[in-house]
Amino acid sequence: MTETGLDEGILRDLVHSFYGKVRRDAVLGPIFAARISNWEPHLDRMVAFWSSVALMTGRYHGRPVPAHTPLPIDGAHFERWLRLFRETAHEVCTPAGAWYVIERAERIARSLHIAVQEAQTAPDAVPNLR
Repeated sequence: MTETGLDEGILRDLVHSFYGKVRRDAVLGPIFAARISNWEPHLDRMVAFWSSVALMTGRYHGRPVPAHTPLPIDGAHFERWLRLFRETAHEVCTPAGAWYVIERAERIARSLHIAVQEAQTAPDAVPNLR
C-alpha cells in the first residue's frame, strides 16, 4: 500500500468511476444493462474483487470465469474494457497504483478472454488452462 498508494477508498473510487464509464459505453453498456439491474451489489462485489487482487484482503469469494463465459463478448470487448480501465486507473490512482492495477487487469482480461473463447468454441469441454 505504501508503494502504490492504493487503499480501500481509492479502489472504491476506481471501481465506481470505471463502471460509470462502462455503463455509458455504447458497446459495453448494453451487455451489462441486459444482466445487471441493481448496480450496488455488483459494485460492492467488484470493490471486494479489486481489494483481494490489489491489497490481498481475501474479501472476494466469487467465480469470475463462469460469470463471463456465457456473455456475448470477444477480444474487442476485452480491449475496450481494458482501455476504459487503464484510463480510469490513471485518473484515480497514483502512477504506481495505476501501473499495479493495470498490470493485474491485463492478466485477468487475458485469462478471461481465453476462457470465454474456449467456452464459445467447445462449451462442454474442460478448459485448458495452460
